[in-house]
Amino acid sequence: MEIAVGILRRGGNLLVAKRPEGSHLAGRWEFPGGKIRPREPRKEALRRELEEEIGVAVEHVTLLHRQDHSYEDREVRLWFYLCDQIPPGKEPRARQGQEIRWVSLEELEELETPEANGRVIELLGDHLGKG
Repeated sequence: MEIAVGILRRGGNLLVAKRPEGSHLAGRWEFPGGKIRPREPRKEALRRELEEEIGVAVEHVTLLHRQDHSYEDREVRLWFYLCDQIPPGKEPRARQGQEIRWVSLEELEELETPEANGRVIELLGDHLGKG
Protein backbone atom coordinates (compact mmCIF):
# COMPACT_ATOMS: atom_id res chain seq x y z
CA MET A 1 0.00 0.00 0.00
CA GLU A 2 1.37 3.42 -0.93
CA ILE A 3 0.61 6.47 1.19
CA ALA A 4 1.18 10.17 0.41
CA VAL A 5 1.90 12.16 3.57
CA GLY A 6 1.89 15.94 3.95
CA ILE A 7 4.13 17.69 6.44
CA LEU A 8 2.49 21.09 6.76
CA ARG A 9 4.59 23.79 8.38
CA ARG A 10 3.58 27.14 9.78
CA GLY A 11 6.30 29.08 11.46
CA GLY A 12 8.13 26.54 13.61
CA ASN A 13 5.13 24.25 14.00
CA LEU A 14 3.93 21.11 12.21
CA LEU A 15 0.35 19.93 11.72
CA VAL A 16 -0.53 16.50 13.12
CA ALA A 17 -3.76 14.52 13.28
CA LYS A 18 -4.81 11.86 15.76
CA ARG A 19 -5.87 8.54 14.24
CA PRO A 20 -9.50 7.81 15.10
CA GLU A 21 -10.69 4.97 17.29
CA GLY A 22 -11.31 1.80 15.32
CA SER A 23 -8.64 2.59 12.74
CA HIS A 24 -5.21 1.02 12.23
CA LEU A 25 -2.87 2.59 14.84
CA ALA A 26 -5.80 4.31 16.58
CA GLY A 27 -4.85 7.10 18.98
CA ARG A 28 -1.44 7.78 17.45
CA TRP A 29 -0.49 11.16 16.02
CA GLU A 30 0.57 11.40 12.41
CA PHE A 31 0.94 13.82 9.54
CA PRO A 32 -2.18 14.07 7.34
CA GLY A 33 -2.40 12.12 4.10
CA GLY A 34 -3.70 8.86 2.78
CA LYS A 35 -3.71 6.07 0.23
CA ILE A 36 -2.53 6.62 -3.30
CA ARG A 37 -5.02 5.20 -5.78
CA PRO A 38 -3.82 2.93 -8.62
CA ARG A 39 -2.19 5.00 -11.39
CA GLU A 40 -2.73 8.21 -9.41
CA PRO A 41 0.33 10.50 -9.37
CA ARG A 42 1.68 10.79 -5.82
CA LYS A 43 1.50 14.59 -5.61
CA GLU A 44 -2.08 14.57 -6.89
CA ALA A 45 -2.96 11.94 -4.27
CA LEU A 46 -1.42 14.14 -1.59
CA ARG A 47 -3.39 17.19 -2.73
CA ARG A 48 -6.62 15.16 -2.85
CA GLU A 49 -6.08 13.65 0.60
CA LEU A 50 -5.22 17.00 2.22
CA GLU A 51 -8.33 18.59 0.74
CA GLU A 52 -10.49 15.66 1.94
CA GLU A 53 -8.98 15.45 5.44
CA ILE A 54 -8.22 19.05 6.40
CA GLY A 55 -9.73 21.25 3.68
CA VAL A 56 -6.43 22.69 2.46
CA ALA A 57 -5.30 22.89 -1.17
CA VAL A 58 -1.50 23.00 -1.20
CA GLU A 59 0.38 24.23 -4.27
CA HIS A 60 4.08 23.56 -3.75
CA VAL A 61 5.22 20.26 -2.24
CA THR A 62 8.73 18.86 -1.99
CA LEU A 63 9.59 15.20 -1.40
CA LEU A 64 11.50 14.91 1.87
CA HIS A 65 11.69 11.15 2.34
CA ARG A 66 10.41 7.78 1.11
CA GLN A 67 10.02 5.03 3.67
CA ASP A 68 9.08 1.36 3.36
CA HIS A 69 7.75 -0.10 6.57
CA SER A 70 6.39 -3.48 7.65
CA TYR A 71 3.73 -3.60 10.31
CA GLU A 72 2.55 -6.96 11.62
CA ASP A 73 -0.55 -6.83 9.43
CA ARG A 74 0.55 -4.74 6.41
CA GLU A 75 3.36 -3.30 4.33
CA VAL A 76 3.39 0.40 3.51
CA ARG A 77 5.44 2.67 1.29
CA LEU A 78 5.22 6.22 2.58
CA TRP A 79 6.04 9.33 0.56
CA PHE A 80 6.62 12.28 2.93
CA TYR A 81 6.25 15.73 1.35
CA LEU A 82 7.02 19.13 2.87
CA CYS A 83 4.12 21.53 2.31
CA ASP A 84 5.28 25.03 3.19
CA GLN A 85 2.76 27.23 1.43
CA ILE A 86 -0.71 27.00 2.91
CA PRO A 87 -3.02 29.45 1.11
CA PRO A 88 -3.64 32.64 3.14
CA GLY A 89 -6.82 32.54 5.19
CA LYS A 90 -7.12 28.78 4.75
CA GLU A 91 -6.80 27.34 8.26
CA PRO A 92 -6.71 23.53 8.27
CA ARG A 93 -9.79 22.00 9.89
CA ALA A 94 -10.67 18.42 10.75
CA ARG A 95 -13.14 17.36 8.08
CA GLN A 96 -13.37 13.71 9.16
CA GLY A 97 -13.86 14.11 12.89
CA GLN A 98 -10.19 13.62 13.76
CA GLU A 99 -8.37 15.82 16.25
CA ILE A 100 -5.70 18.03 14.66
CA ARG A 101 -3.19 20.43 16.18
CA TRP A 102 -0.06 22.43 15.46
CA VAL A 103 2.96 21.22 17.45
CA SER A 104 6.62 22.11 17.70
CA LEU A 105 9.20 19.49 16.75
CA GLU A 106 9.93 19.02 20.46
CA GLU A 107 6.23 18.41 21.17
CA LEU A 108 6.02 16.02 18.21
CA GLU A 109 8.89 13.96 19.62
CA GLU A 110 6.84 13.49 22.82
CA LEU A 111 3.68 12.28 21.06
CA GLU A 112 2.92 8.65 20.33
CA THR A 113 3.40 8.32 16.55
CA PRO A 114 3.38 5.38 14.14
CA GLU A 115 6.68 3.47 14.02
CA ALA A 116 7.04 4.32 10.33
CA ASN A 117 7.30 8.04 11.18
CA GLY A 118 10.41 7.69 13.34
CA ARG A 119 12.97 8.28 10.60
CA VAL A 120 11.15 11.24 9.04
CA ILE A 121 10.87 12.90 12.46
CA GLU A 122 14.66 12.57 12.80
CA LEU A 123 15.09 14.05 9.29
CA LEU A 124 12.81 16.95 10.21
CA GLY A 125 15.09 17.68 13.17
CA ASP A 126 18.03 17.91 10.77
CA HIS A 127 16.04 19.87 8.17
CA LEU A 128 14.68 22.37 10.70
CA GLY A 129 18.10 22.95 12.21
CA LYS A 130 17.80 20.85 15.35
CA GLY A 131 20.54 18.47 16.38
